[in-house]
Amino acid sequence: MELNDANLQTLTEFLRKTLDPDPTVRRPAEKFLESVEGNQNYPLLLLTLLEKSQDNVIRVCAAVTFKNYIKRNWRIVEDEPNKISDPDRTAVKANIVNLMLSSPEQIQKQLSDAISIIGREDFPQKWPDLLTEMVARFRSGDFHIINGVLRTAHSLFKRYRHEFKSNELWSEIKLVLDTFALPLTELFKATIELCQTHATDVNALKVLFSSLTLIAKLFYSLNFQDLPEFFEDNMETWMTNFHGLLTLDNKLLQTDDEEEAGLLELLKSQICDNAALYAQKYDEEFQPYLPRFVTAIWNLLVSTGQEVKYDLLVSNAIQFLASVCERPHYKHLFEDQNTLTSICEKVIVPNMEFRSADEEAFEDNSEEYIRRDLEGSDIDTRRRAACDLVRGLCKFFEGPVTAIFSGYVNSMLSEYAKNPRENWKHKDAAIYLVTSLASKAQTQKHGITQANELVNLTEFFVNHILPDLKSPNVNEFPVLKADAIKYVMIFRSQLPKEQLLQAVPLLITHLQAESTVEHTYAAHALERLFTMRGPNNATLITAAEMAPFTEQLLNNLFKALAFPGSAENEYIMKAIMRSFSLLQESIVPYIPTLIGQLTHKLLQVSKNPSKPHFNHYLFESLCLSVRITCKANPTTVSSFEEALFPVFTEILQNDVQEFLPYVFQVMSLLLEIHSNSIPASYMALFPHLLQPVLWERTGNIPPLVRLLQAYLEKGGETIARSAADKIVSILAAKMHNFLGSISNTYAKTESSNQFKSLLNSLTLCCRMFGMVLEKIVIPEVQKVSGPVEKKICAVGITKVLTECPAMMDTEYTKLWTPLLQALIGLFELPEDDSIPDDEHFIDIEDTPGYQTAFSQLAFAGKKEHDPIGDAVGNPKILLAQSLHKLSTACPGRVPSMLSTSLNAEALQFLQGYLQAATVQLV
Repeated sequence: MELNDANLQTLTEFLRKTLDPDPTVRRPAEKFLESVEGNQNYPLLLLTLLEKSQDNVIRVCAAVTFKNYIKRNWRIVEDEPNKISDPDRTAVKANIVNLMLSSPEQIQKQLSDAISIIGREDFPQKWPDLLTEMVARFRSGDFHIINGVLRTAHSLFKRYRHEFKSNELWSEIKLVLDTFALPLTELFKATIELCQTHATDVNALKVLFSSLTLIAKLFYSLNFQDLPEFFEDNMETWMTNFHGLLTLDNKLLQTDDEEEAGLLELLKSQICDNAALYAQKYDEEFQPYLPRFVTAIWNLLVSTGQEVKYDLLVSNAIQFLASVCERPHYKHLFEDQNTLTSICEKVIVPNMEFRSADEEAFEDNSEEYIRRDLEGSDIDTRRRAACDLVRGLCKFFEGPVTAIFSGYVNSMLSEYAKNPRENWKHKDAAIYLVTSLASKAQTQKHGITQANELVNLTEFFVNHILPDLKSPNVNEFPVLKADAIKYVMIFRSQLPKEQLLQAVPLLITHLQAESTVEHTYAAHALERLFTMRGPNNATLITAAEMAPFTEQLLNNLFKALAFPGSAENEYIMKAIMRSFSLLQESIVPYIPTLIGQLTHKLLQVSKNPSKPHFNHYLFESLCLSVRITCKANPTTVSSFEEALFPVFTEILQNDVQEFLPYVFQVMSLLLEIHSNSIPASYMALFPHLLQPVLWERTGNIPPLVRLLQAYLEKGGETIARSAADKIVSILAAKMHNFLGSISNTYAKTESSNQFKSLLNSLTLCCRMFGMVLEKIVIPEVQKVSGPVEKKICAVGITKVLTECPAMMDTEYTKLWTPLLQALIGLFELPEDDSIPDDEHFIDIEDTPGYQTAFSQLAFAGKKEHDPIGDAVGNPKILLAQSLHKLSTACPGRVPSMLSTSLNAEALQFLQGYLQAATVQLV
């Protein structure tokens, strides 16, 4: 693509179309951009547009498109083509910093992110002048430019907060500190002086405090891995100024907005984070400064209001106290009974109260409320911070703290009992306080795993939780109902089984609640209960125990999807999946109705896939329906095909990229259920599966390999005769694990003629087979894990080595010894079997195949099947016998090849195989 006006105009038109809400306009435009992004000059055209276009919407769109293009393509993947030409890479790096610094803030942020993505790959080795170029801009005196540099540096350095320690990381941080630490410190001091100079200029203060917040974030990132010598030497400068900013109260920076945090709050929040970091990791060096920070942060907490805009500040301030009270060095600061009482009364209890803002979120923004409360993303909420402080105090003062808080809990419950309608928030706070007091250790998978022995959880459940669950009106006091459900969920490992069984039908009833939070919590609680393990590693709650509630459970789950706001509720769909998995054949009578509801839902969400987890659980539920029903009666597979194929056809025709890998997996599952023949409907589809465009998307490759494998298993002769050339062209281009799949199918002794026929086709077609062996099989085969998979690959490779004449008398001969060496390596490597044993307990995040491009369906997985069976007992013996047979046919050739090319260690292993098989090479 040339850098000319015509191409700029074309790009402008297509970018505009990508913003169109009509998918018939938007999708072709997106496909066009996808098709041209590999052309040289494409990124430079985008940068030109975002710099020179007169239309601000197009400028922003070009910036976002550029950032996403960089995100997808900048990383160079080994053995894959470079997606961005070297001249383009050089030109982008030469221009992007200047362009970012001269752009409006909205575009500046996108380019700043792009620089950090490039920096992650290229800095410092391939972009050594990036930092010096940025630091030089500090001297500009223009805070628009300075803030652009700071924002980019923050984007670049924040990964230091979560990177694992390594020599490479340490070297990079040292380089950054040598170049950046002093200029940053000087800028920090200069900016504080300017704040004093412009103390009455609100506009200047806004810009300067934005700078200070970014500087404070950079301080956190640069100090996270270890305490740098520079910052230790300059601690007085930093800590004195941080403390001054923490106690600053400039009326000009106060905002009227009760929701949005102002610049002063954001800066103080970050300073609390920085102080907590030093208190936790560098307590010895920080000790002289700690008392004044404790005093300042305590004063901040007791003087800050309940408005939402202060939430981040208050939670970070409480987290600072929590980090301090856990350290043995600072234990003496909290020992006094009056101090503990004061902390409880003035910090913990007020920040556990359910505010009107929380109530609004519960009712009107339930998705965000659930995300914060249920998924642990409420790390920045007052409640979570207060809970952490309770846990921290309990580390050294469990008895006194439990006694003090128990008094508050009883008082709150008494207030609730006097007037439940008016005082229900007291009970909510009491439940939260009990939860925080009782929780000593917790995981997402198992809930509370270690509890405070001074809190009687069972008694509290019976007296205060069960009555709310049993309340006949599920819509009354929805917050307390949600609290009660959450209590069961998080303490499920601590409560006795009989109480959990008592709760199950009550939870099923709460699926009918109108409150989104309430019925979502009910679904999530049931799903978690169904994954609990009992004796012998089986489920704690059995299908037999669920039998009386099966129909109501399934009805209520599907009805809950009809509530406003829950049409794509991932918790409900996950509960449906888990219920199917637990109940197994008990769901068969309901499948005719349920499959219709599931396919209707699939058709709806395929129009605009927006909830990846919901979609994943939906496909898992479809797989379970198929597996459970067809296990009892394989002939019912045709009914599923009738129900699913129309929807699958629409997904394929509309090229719904997010769903294609799922569709191929479900089709594989269906085809594998058939006896040894391929129905006509599948054969009609087969040519479409070999279209190169499908194989260009990495997410399609694993499920397409599986589907082709199913075709080969059911109609191998037909496929070998008619499609070997097409399969090979795909092999040469993309497929890294296809040969293993072919081996899987054709390694069977009775199929060896088909296997050799296909191998001959592969050999004759464009001489590509050598490339497949050299680039894919030999380097990749040692990554195969699992005893059956290893056996399949070993037998297949043995046949290639000993039954394929081309391996002995053509240009492929040079690959014979490396292939044998790779096979011996496969035998002798330690096994890595990472596949979970029992699918029922799998969470999608646990499965090895879960990634953004391809999500492996746990319930579409094939049962471990050994296609070779007893025909080959020990593949090492088979190799020895096959080599003996080959050497008999070609006397002298095999020993000669082994002695000249096979390394000594591999040769020693091979001698052991030959001795075990009692054969010799001739």
